[in-house]
Order: sequence, then structure tokens, then C-alpha cells
Amino acid sequence: MELENLFEQATRQKFRFPYRGMATTEDLWDLSVQELDTVFKALNAQARQANEESLLNTKSAEDTVLEAKIALVRHIVAVKQAEAEARRNALARKEQKEKLLSLIAEKQDQELRAKSVEELQAMLDAL
Repeated sequence: MELENLFEQATRQKFRFPYRGMATTEDLWDLSVQELDTVFKALNAQARQANEESLLNTKSAEDTVLEAKIALVRHIVAVKQAEAEARRNALARKEQKEKLLSLIAEKQDQELRAKSVEELQAMLDAL
């Protein structure tokens, strides 16, 4: 099922998810990945139970809704994990940039220290 249609279905049918009572589709975005995993496990248990209780391979409307709910939770977890990875990468890049800027400053200081008093005075006078 297309993701856009999945969210439309979830909002039109007012999906509710088992978490501390019932949570809405919008509430899922506020949950942590660990809390979403709890929701996923509950939905997965419902899906397993529904599969065990039926002798037929036909899907009921409830089975379709359950599959859509599971797909939504999977998608939200994937988005949250990608966002967390992006934050970690941004932090690592920031730390690397700060380290490089620090090294550049040190090298510039070393270069200035190597100059004679006359060269430093000339530089100062040029300012």
C-alpha cells in the first residue's frame, strides 16, 4: 500500500493503537522508538492470533486494518531512526569541524611565533 494512502486511511478511519489505553496515529510521532516497539509487539501479537484463529487464507477487513497499522508503526520507527542517525552524523561532523578549526588556529599561532619581532611589528603596523 502506498504510504500516502496509508496515512489517509489511518486518519479517515481514526486508527487507534494499543498504548497506555489507545493512541491516535498522530500520537505515534510523539512516542520514542522503544515505545513504538511496544505498540508494534502488541499489533504483531494480534496479527499472529488472527492468523491462528482462521482456517481460511482470505483476509478480513480487520486483517487489512491491522496490516496497515503495522506498516504505519514500521514507517514511523524507520523515520525516527533515520532522524536519530542524521543527528549523530551532524554532531560528528560538527566535532570534526571544531577539531580542524582548532588545529588551523594552532598552526597559525605557530607560524606567528616563528616570525621575528620586526616581522610581527610590521604586521601590527599594517593593521
